[in-house]
Amino acid sequence: MQLKCSLCGKPYEFVYIKDEPLPAHFPFCSKRCKSIDLGKWLNEDYRISTPLPESEELTKLDEETFSEKQVETLLKLLENEMDTE
Repeated sequence: MQLKCSLCGKPYEFVYIKDEPLPAHFPFCSKRCKSIDLGKWLNEDYRISTPLPESEELTKLDEETFSEKQVETLLKLLENEMDTE
């Protein structure tokens, strides 16, 4: 199967054999492209641009996501599991 390198765009032959590890440089065409990509991450050329939410926002999200009854059911399940250990 023909793929394009994730870094340079050069086409390369991708051969996957079931139950075998992926090719050493996948998804890149060579060790060079793989190393350049790693260097970009280490030099912070790539970044995750969305800031993480504050812990209060996460708590608020959890409260909105689960109803009180769902939380009670989950707590009971956890208590039962702890009792059986």
